[in-house]
Amino acid sequence: MISNFWQHQQQQQRTFIQMGTRLKVVDNSGAKEVVCIQSLRGKKGARLGDIIICSVKQGLPEKKKGKYDAVPIGKKFNWKDFIGTGKVRKGNVVYGVVVRAKMQKGRVDGSQVCFDDNAIVILGIKEPKKNYSGGFYQPIGTRVFGPVPHELRLRKQLKILALAQDLV
Repeated sequence: MISNFWQHQQQQQRTFIQMGTRLKVVDNSGAKEVVCIQSLRGKKGARLGDIIICSVKQGLPEKKKGKYDAVPIGKKFNWKDFIGTGKVRKGNVVYGVVVRAKMQKGRVDGSQVCFDDNAIVILGIKEPKKNYSGGFYQPIGTRVFGPVPHELRLRKQLKILALAQDLV
């Protein structure tokens, strides 16, 4: 009986995302992969719906302005000729909310949900307006790809639920 209690306590204390975990970005903000720097919970790690601080490790490739992809021979290379394809670039430090995790999460009805990958949606800080009921953090992207759990409703991430393709 006592051992079951301690097993339950250990299961409750497990975290999904820890410092150094690589996560997939599932929105169209311009980043592909990020690494977790810190959890904003003040704990060791993060769970579904928690906001974390990340560093962008991989982003969408740069595109060249105009119809030629290569720099002509004899012409000086100019960075201004290249444009970014997203709002976030490699090396940026961003906020993100965990929307998918590989580790199982128990629900109140007794079912368990787990996903194939660890994924986040990148957030931006919005200044609160007068009579504004939305959250302080809002997603940068305009689309969210793949399934998203409905537990985000409890974390008041309603904009992500509205942008998502599937709810689980």
